[in-house]
Amino acid sequence: MADVPDNAPKLCPGTRSEKAGEDKACSGCPNQSVCASAPKGPDPAIQEVKERLYSVKHKVIILSGKGGVGKSTFTAHLAHGLAADQNRQIAVLDVDICGPSMPRILGVEGEQVHQSGSGWSPVYVDDNLSVMSVGFLLTSPDEAVIWRGPKKNGLIKQFLRDVDWGEVDYLVIDTPPGTSDEHLSVVQYLSESKVDGAVVVTTPQEVSLLDVRKEISFCRKVGLPIIGVVENMSGFICPKCKNESQIFPPTTGGGEKMASDMKVPFLGRLPLDPRIGKCCDEGKSFLTTVPDSPATHAFIQIIDKIVKHCEANEEKTETETGEMDCS
Repeated sequence: MADVPDNAPKLCPGTRSEKAGEDKACSGCPNQSVCASAPKGPDPAIQEVKERLYSVKHKVIILSGKGGVGKSTFTAHLAHGLAADQNRQIAVLDVDICGPSMPRILGVEGEQVHQSGSGWSPVYVDDNLSVMSVGFLLTSPDEAVIWRGPKKNGLIKQFLRDVDWGEVDYLVIDTPPGTSDEHLSVVQYLSESKVDGAVVVTTPQEVSLLDVRKEISFCRKVGLPIIGVVENMSGFICPKCKNESQIFPPTTGGGEKMASDMKVPFLGRLPLDPRIGKCCDEGKSFLTTVPDSPATHAFIQIIDKIVKHCEANEEKTETETGEMDCS
């Protein structure tokens, strides 16, 4: 992880310093509030997280600088798509502390988290698909989470360190919009755990791409590999006549051009389909509910690319170390 951001003052103490956000040099820095609330120094939890996640093969983080682009929807259907192979064990971690939507989208709203001697047990959607979210810890779905940075960081640490995921092939982490507390915490606590990379979700219009470029810049600053960019809500294909309409015209070239300009892989486009939203509201998998939709075929192609990236990472690790990568 990069210790000093590119836009930091000349005498920046570094993001891992005990003085991060509090040193005289931090005054006026745009990162000051984030650094002040983020974990400082070599947090012992980093090693504890590494040990806890030793049995998790692949870790994929879903990001976007922009809200409302469909990160949670994409996360849920990435998990459903991966779990379609019954030989895989899939887990979802929802670190959108203030807007936890995974319980509803995955159809397990109202379930409770249980604790045992080995830690918190995630909630199971299917035999090979589990999820953990702050939504399970709230007394009501309407309850607002009004927390400052340190409390958010503490809960994310608990989720990564104290949840007993078991033997998992893919851990998919859903994050909130932006590049602040939750994102820094996830990257720092996973810094020794060999994250496969981030999938960055955008929509075609420039107002979304502006924020997504910042997210890609964030990944580079903190040393987080980028698996690729997904353009969501990319056109609407009528289920009856099959004609395509551009609901959000890509005025500057859309996600593919942005990915090319920023030299990151482009994973594909996901067309709009109103049945996706309905499936999310009902806690169902769109991929199995509407298997013949163009959006389902697009999802499957993108999921295949993500799997190939992760498998290539695993093979590279085995080649370099001569050992199986079980972390």
